Amino acid sequence: MDDRLLLGIDIGTSSSKGVLVDLAGRIVAQHEVAHGFDMPRPGWAEQDADAVWWGDFCEIARALIASAEIDPGRIAGVACSAIAPTMLPLDENYQPLRPAILYGIDTRAGEEITELNAALGDDAIFARTGHALSAQSVGPKVLWYRKHQPALFKRTRKIVSAATYLVFRLTGRFVLDNYVAPYFTPFFDVPEMSWRKDWVERVCPLEWLPETRWSIERAGSVSAKAAAETGIPAGAPVAVGTADALAEAVAAGAVGTGDLMVMYGTTLFLIQTTAEYRPHRDLWASVHLRPGAAVLAAGMATSGALLRWFRDEFAADLLAAEKRTGVNAFAQLAWEAAATPPGAGGLIALPYFSGERTPINDVHARGLFFGLTLSHTRAHLYRSCLEGIAYGLRHNIGVMTGAEAAPQRLIAIGGGARDALWLQICSDVTGLPQDVPQRTIGAASGDAYIAGMAAGLFSDYGELRDSWVKIDRRIQPNLAAKATYDALYAIYRDLYRDNRDHMRRLSQLSANELAP
Repeated sequence: MDDRLLLGIDIGTSSSKGVLVDLAGRIVAQHEVAHGFDMPRPGWAEQDADAVWWGDFCEIARALIASAEIDPGRIAGVACSAIAPTMLPLDENYQPLRPAILYGIDTRAGEEITELNAALGDDAIFARTGHALSAQSVGPKVLWYRKHQPALFKRTRKIVSAATYLVFRLTGRFVLDNYVAPYFTPFFDVPEMSWRKDWVERVCPLEWLPETRWSIERAGSVSAKAAAETGIPAGAPVAVGTADALAEAVAAGAVGTGDLMVMYGTTLFLIQTTAEYRPHRDLWASVHLRPGAAVLAAGMATSGALLRWFRDEFAADLLAAEKRTGVNAFAQLAWEAAATPPGAGGLIALPYFSGERTPINDVHARGLFFGLTLSHTRAHLYRSCLEGIAYGLRHNIGVMTGAEAAPQRLIAIGGGARDALWLQICSDVTGLPQDVPQRTIGAASGDAYIAGMAAGLFSDYGELRDSWVKIDRRIQPNLAAKATYDALYAIYRDLYRDNRDHMRRLSQLSANELAP
């Protein structure tokens, strides 16, 4: 019997998770560490690369090995995924110069987006990268860094994303996977699969960027130094790895053409596997783990983050009760919301509480509760948040369908996939069923499979489909509820259009004038 194990670790926005998995896909050990991210100013989102990313990785690796009581020599491959794209500058000793600037939930670089579009031409950028510049793009954030922190910029020698930094700490190699590279817009030329030197060097030196490779390639081996810090044996092969979202799609088994992974996390992220590269101005196109497949992706800036904000600000009593009784505050909010009918009593929430990513790609977008009356309760407000996220999901799926990439199968994954009400509302609003895998630990499981591919233990997705991923249940839409949601969705779409200019004016007012 082959007793080799695969190690997968994922660094997410709000927590990090790791698993040890045998070659048949059985979980031998799992461990999770909660963390947060900093918001030093409105629209900014940052994390400490050493304390959070590498600190969590080391803690999880050691905890997994200890809890499983295994010989570390059984670990045959390692892969990690992480939030992406992020922007972390390193000095000449490859130490972080500042906290990492996070992905699309950080909206600080709005002026730089405008500046780069004017300099390069938004049509030219899209033609070469397949992406329009947005809050998700790394290039404008590097430009912001150069303009606003020039002393640190002069000391910079590398610009990396989160998984790149982790692989460097493990192997000493700087590599970035081809899936994440296009999000370094406008630096990466997708048709050429290489950095575009002239556009990169408008902002920073080309040598600051890492080498790009396929996710399932071997980046290197665990160094002696990393072995001492993590407990993983020196010499263990390390995959190039990828973003948390693509690793989640692998964990869900969403690797066939037409499979759409819906990741219910701090943000909501969608990845559909496509047979060919399909760039779209309102979505994100990229390549897959290896040649021969591509993805069409979308993402909302807030989903679980919005629900957590609501719980923390409006359900202090439930949080206090949770400490006393153990009854989860989210479960209690869901129970209250389930007692209200579809449509939340005519209340509609725009979930743009941290700007919005796809399909509106507007850093100035703002959240909104519309239709409030004196008869509305906390339950109506919470339900409207769930429904607002579902409307955003429907909006993104509609754009995918219009791009001739209608999803054939939805697979729900992530922490929110354990919330039965949230899933039901999303199926009711979209009118689409959702498959829920038995195992929803998420990206770490996908990382373990990627580790196996990089180590040469798997040649394709056969083992993933046959034994790693099993579907637990299917959520069917309630068509009567969908009729209600159809009418409200039309109003939802109009609300952003009618208030877009007001949102922009608000966001451009002095932060000091509007500081809470």
